[in-house]
Amino acid sequence: MLYESMLLIAIAAAAILLFLLLFGDATHAPKRYFLQVYLWLIFGVYFVWCWRKSGQTLAMQTWRIKLVSRTGQPVSATQAYKRYVLASLFFGAGFLWAFFDREGLFLHDRLTGGRLIVVDKET
Repeated sequence: MLYESMLLIAIAAAAILLFLLLFGDATHAPKRYFLQVYLWLIFGVYFVWCWRKSGQTLAMQTWRIKLVSRTGQPVSATQAYKRYVLASLFFGAGFLWAFFDREGLFLHDRLTGGRLIVVDKET
């Protein structure tokens, strides 16, 4: 998560710069709320695009982790969108679910039919 956070900070910086150039100061409502939703959408585009393209974000590639469907196939666009939305809604609690899940799945993966696998070095 640390690697992913560092990358998201860079993405957020670029996205915030663009937002501020287009709309100006965003320290007060309603622009502040628009900025928050805008960032949530930008992060969603990043995650969904990576999961659909290769099943991996850049941080997941570093740790050789890949998101696949329960059948081992790439996740569908619907699964990727739902996974992002559910992971966001649970505010991290979905990760704690894995400690109690019989298969070690995150709650958002349990609900969307996905799972994380370890990729061999040769792959």
